[in-house]
Amino acid sequence: MLQKISTCLWFDNQAKEAVIFYKDVFGAVEVKSENPFVINYTLYGRPFMHLNGGPAFKVNPSISFFINGESELEIQAIWDKLIVGGQILMPLNNYPWSKFYGWCADKYGVNWQIMLGHESSCKVMPSLMFNAANNGKAQEAIEFYSALIQPSHIIQISKYEKGEADIEGNVKYAQFELNNLPFGAMDSSAPHQFNFNEGVSFMLTVDTQEEIDYYWDNLCKDGGAPGRCGWLKDKFGVSWQVVPSTLGKLMTNKETAGKVTKAFMSMSKFIIADLEAAAL
Repeated sequence: MLQKISTCLWFDNQAKEAVIFYKDVFGAVEVKSENPFVINYTLYGRPFMHLNGGPAFKVNPSISFFINGESELEIQAIWDKLIVGGQILMPLNNYPWSKFYGWCADKYGVNWQIMLGHESSCKVMPSLMFNAANNGKAQEAIEFYSALIQPSHIIQISKYEKGEADIEGNVKYAQFELNNLPFGAMDSSAPHQFNFNEGVSFMLTVDTQEEIDYYWDNLCKDGGAPGRCGWLKDKFGVSWQVVPSTLGKLMTNKETAGKVTKAFMSMSKFIIADLEAAAL
């Protein structure tokens, strides 16, 4: 069965530094495991991973993170820390969708939308922006992910109407759940200079080879592309990792970690039997 969906953030040797920073900003950070390459933790109970991947990719606004603030004081305290060394995209203010909302990128380039009155089943929620060649495909993506990953639930899809700020029929705001975790999505026809990349990816942790094959094959089809070491891109360009649950145990065992690492570095899709054989 699908064990969990984690959100992976790509860093250039700043993974631990960023976790310490988020612990100071949000408080609700619990580290689960760490090594020189990867740190696994939860933020408000939601699984995250930081990867020291080098300079190849940078996080950008195509995937941002909503934080549901319980008071203006809480939002202001979080905001004041996040913007140090960062960039304000939309200042804290009263907007039609929230009486206290702001959008900023922190000093690592991770984007946050902090708002009062945003309801979801988790206090933190990634939101995907479908722009450029993906503009107008947010609903298609929601339906694709919801059909693939169970349990799922489409909570809300609100669309632009004639005369509003974007193309009529584009998704203004949507929220859906995959494996009981909330996600957001929106379309944008504005001329943004960014799109989905490996800076933010979603990791599916599963138990069996059959499950790896199922998610891998379906996410790669219709224009998706396999990568290396369990990574792939779906047809919208969103990055995913499909990982066996046994990998964590093999990588935390000093006797098997090196051999297993050597084995999976040569893989595209993970093959559990080959990983286990390498560990012997």
